[in-house]
Amino acid sequence: QVQLVESGGGLVQPGGSLRLSCAASGSIFSIGTMGWYRQAPGKQRELVATITRGGSTSYANSVKGRFTISRDNAKNTGYLQMNSLKPEDTAVYYCNADQTLTSRGIISDSWGQGTQVTVSS
Repeated sequence: QVQLVESGGGLVQPGGSLRLSCAASGSIFSIGTMGWYRQAPGKQRELVATITRGGSTSYANSVKGRFTISRDNAKNTGYLQMNSLKPEDTAVYYCNADQTLTSRGIISDSWGQGTQVTVSS
């Protein structure tokens, strides 16, 4: 089994910064791609950023130049550094991990519970 726990969310003023963390636990040998998604009220969940195990990244156009995704494979932890935050960034942010190799086999898709990010003055 794989458990993902997000942390680091909160209330921040426009232009501020937050760093989200996603800690994966379980009998994990490796994780393929990690990603961050977000869902605002009344909207579909959208992809924010992804990072492969080797460090290749991709970003939604709306966050390019402001957000940075990273990971620490030794700690099975992912991060999302969010700078120059805007009110439209307000959402619940979810961590995702796919192709997680565990002692029981490969887990195709794992999700955290989410952490609230609110950008408001």
